[in-house]
Formats: sequence, structure tokens, C-alpha cells
Amino acid sequence: MSQEVEKVKSFIIGSGPAGYTAAIYTSRANLSPIVYQGMEPGGQLTTTTEVENFPGYPDGVEGPAMMEDLRKQAERMGADIRWGLVTSVDFSHRPFKISTDDGKHFEAESVIIATGASAKYLGLESETKFRGAGVSGCATCDGFFYKGKPVAVVGAGDTAAEDALYLSKIASKVYMIVRRDAMRASKVMQDRVIKNPNIEVIWNSVTKEIYGTEQGFMKAVKGAILTNVVTGEDRKIEVDGFFVAIGHKPNTELFNGQIQLDEEGYIKTIPGTTQTNIEGVFAAGDVQDHIYRQAITAAGSGCMAAIESERWLQTQD
Repeated sequence: MSQEVEKVKSFIIGSGPAGYTAAIYTSRANLSPIVYQGMEPGGQLTTTTEVENFPGYPDGVEGPAMMEDLRKQAERMGADIRWGLVTSVDFSHRPFKISTDDGKHFEAESVIIATGASAKYLGLESETKFRGAGVSGCATCDGFFYKGKPVAVVGAGDTAAEDALYLSKIASKVYMIVRRDAMRASKVMQDRVIKNPNIEVIWNSVTKEIYGTEQGFMKAVKGAILTNVVTGEDRKIEVDGFFVAIGHKPNTELFNGQIQLDEEGYIKTIPGTTQTNIEGVFAAGDVQDHIYRQAITAAGSGCMAAIESERWLQTQD
């Protein structure tokens, strides 16, 4: 008995600003997209509290509420948005073959990948508890909320140095927690951090615990306990924000061997476009962007992917 296969012009893998925006544009182009939202419908912004830097929300907006707005808009345009995970893809020939965890099988004329990237965290139970309530993986997203308050940054590379320097202009004090006695950041970034009077580098230290207050559903970080890996001594620092800057991991495991990835696992796209090395397969948002990682740039690339896929499909008729 043959398996029933749904045929679709545009299949979008993932949600968030990139996936939902792509759904809005492909729907308006009468491509009748099907969207599978993935493990985290709405993407990383669903773990963020207030978003103040996305255009169109003068008073700010809660991350989950903004993603709900985008989802509803995509559905109103006609997108078929479904819960579930894509479990396998075959990009070897068109139509592309896709299977999902609910047992469905699809043949797609074009595919937009918007599976995003996930911030790497330390793996502490207390870190998970306060994620979105003081613990963040994005300084440029959440730094504003700690204006005039002390914060900490964990990491030793260029990203951590950039985050510390960015936060030093906002926060009352920045603690930069470095595991070893040296940074991995470029020399110029190290020099800027060391010379910045608002940044204190805490060397040879790891985070033992993040602590804070809990009142019902309301939580807030109040500080962290650090352990010196050389002496074994603990030190307590009082901070309102705790930023983890140890890297991001693109959600591309599904596409290994199917599409070109860079050395960090991000999908390669032709510069200035969202086109991958497979004609008819496009990538948008953080899954192909390790530089900006903002909701607005993800949404913009979702728009690009939709327009490029529409134009490409026109050439195939």
C-alpha cells in the first residue's frame, strides 16, 4: 500500500520571524505554503520577555505575543501552519521529499529553511530556571533592560568581548567571567575590554550557580556564585543580568549531507541572496546568519526567501 503524499508548492521548515514572514509572503503570492513549526514554535523569541527593538511596537511587546501576532497574520493570509517536526528531507531531486513526525509525507516544489539557531548555555539548573528572567543569550536583544544595573557576561571569545563592550555603555558595571587566564578574543578586542573602566574581568573562573528571587511566576536574577578553578574558592557577585556568550548552534542536523554548511554548521547561501547550493531550496534567519541574529534581520531574510522562491518557481513553469 503506497503512502499518501501531499504535494505543495512552498514548504517552510521552522517558524520564528523568518519562517512566519516567509509564510506571509508566499501566501500572498498564492503559493499555499505549509509550515511545520518545529520544537519551539515561534523560535527563540518565545523565551524572551519584552522586545523593544522591533519596528511597529512603540511600547515594546512580549516576545511570545509578537510571535503569536506573526503566526496569526500568516494564517490570515492563508498559510497552513502545523505543529510538529520535519524528520527527514531529500533534496537530491525535485520535487523535494519531506517527512514529518506525524507520519505525513510531502513533495515540495520549493523549500524555505528557517530552523534558526540556539544559543549555547552552561547547562546549570539555576540558569534554566532564570532564563528569560535575567539570564539571556543575546546582549543586543536584552541589554537595554539593565540600564544602570550590574551585569555579567560569560565567555572568552570575540562575541563575549563585543557583548561586554556593548553592555558597558548601558550597565553600571560589567563582570566578564573567563574560564582560563587568557581570552580567545582577537587582540584588539581584548585590549578594548581590558582598557574599559566599566568592565572587570574575572579570570580562571566558572559559574557555580545563579541565584535570584521567586514570587509565584515572577523571577529575577540577583547574582551569581563563581568558583576559581585554580584556588577552588567561591566568589559571589551581585548582578541583575547574566549574559551567556559562549556561542550559538545552528539547527541544521537535519540537513547534514543534503546541503552545503560552513565549518560552524550554518547553511551557506549565495551572497546577497537566500539561495542555497540546491536550486529551489532557500535558507532564512539565524540558520544562515551568524552575524546579526536579530528578529528584524530574520524577518527581512524571510521576505527575501519568499520572493526569491516565487521568482524561481516562475522560471520552472
